[in-house]
Amino acid sequence: MTHYSPTELAAQLETGLLSFPVTHFHDDLSFDETGYREHLAWLSQYDVAGLFAAGGTGEGFSLTPAEIDTVVRTAVAEIDGEVPVIAPATGGTAAAIAQARAAEAAGADGILLLPPYLTEAGQRGLIEHVSAVCRSTSLGITVYSRANAIFTDVAVAELADRHENLVCLKDGVGNIELMTRTYARVGDRLVYIGGLPTAETFALPLLQLGVSTYSSAIFNFVPEFAQGFYADVRAQDRAGVYRKLNEFVLPYLDIRDREKGYAVSIVKAGVAAIGRPAGPVRPPLQNLTEDELAQLTELIGRIK
Repeated sequence: MTHYSPTELAAQLETGLLSFPVTHFHDDLSFDETGYREHLAWLSQYDVAGLFAAGGTGEGFSLTPAEIDTVVRTAVAEIDGEVPVIAPATGGTAAAIAQARAAEAAGADGILLLPPYLTEAGQRGLIEHVSAVCRSTSLGITVYSRANAIFTDVAVAELADRHENLVCLKDGVGNIELMTRTYARVGDRLVYIGGLPTAETFALPLLQLGVSTYSSAIFNFVPEFAQGFYADVRAQDRAGVYRKLNEFVLPYLDIRDREKGYAVSIVKAGVAAIGRPAGPVRPPLQNLTEDELAQLTELIGRIK
């Protein structure tokens, strides 16, 4: 059973950094439940506002619906109500509804509604897609504006008026004008989450636009650094933010940007670099090369 109402979920998520743990695999690419549980237990020592299971960093796009259900149930059991567990809903409308209902049955506290795959759609179609998922569950929903599902300020406002359980907008676009228009129109009715890859890069400027928190992938392997960076952002300590960007984040991006899909692969490499391996990534992603892993390991060592 869920521990948070939609309103309580929204209030909780905006209080701190958000964790998007990797999903652990064996060498044969099957789910490694023991490794995943150990990783969640380790991350739970640090203060975060919410945990998103089987999200983008968690390779949810490479999991079957049954595997997503297993990962979500494992996270719910391991976290045991310490922080809200948010489950994904992906694919077309029928598939997303099925996953939202499964997540509620599994005891998740909320839903991250990801863009539907492949097809493009106009704003009216996207509104009806989100509405159908909102109606299918009592859980609080975060809608992810990204890729083929970028929501205008007008669409977000209509959805917020329609559905009380739509509580967060995750921005994966980084369009300053669009974010400004959205916050100006919708205001504090929603919580705004930064969702661009390596969200730390954009955290300080987006804070000025009402984006109070963000999804941290690097929290998987440098949690203390990630929390310190978040504290600097919230304090608007520009010197601290830019020092940390230069020390770690920007060199990290230089490795990440060498291949498409490395935004996820480099996180699993980071976990391996600190001696807590999570296994390989699943195709179509590819693992970092040995040389790139060595460079990442050296980079992490500078901030330890």
